[in-house]
Amino acid sequence: MFRQIALAGAAALTLAACTAHENRVGTGAGLGAAAGAVVGAATTGDVEGALVGAAVGGAAGAIVGHVTDRPGYCYARDQYGRTIVVECPPGY
Repeated sequence: MFRQIALAGAAALTLAACTAHENRVGTGAGLGAAAGAVVGAATTGDVEGALVGAAVGGAAGAIVGHVTDRPGYCYARDQYGRTIVVECPPGY
């Protein structure tokens, strides 16, 4: 059972994306699926519960990742190498 849960989580985490928005949605979906699989397996004690939990958690995580994005803002680095959020340049 652990192997199947691990495979479902690994499959969810392989979501690759190109932009920051897609990375945010993909990360949210992956983390949501992993958490949902753990909760589903713990609640039901079987693989079906883990798969349902992964599906629900993945969908919820993708939604949260999507709505928490800040359109019009970009990530940049300051002179010390720290990541900061700034307004995107025109046309970006």
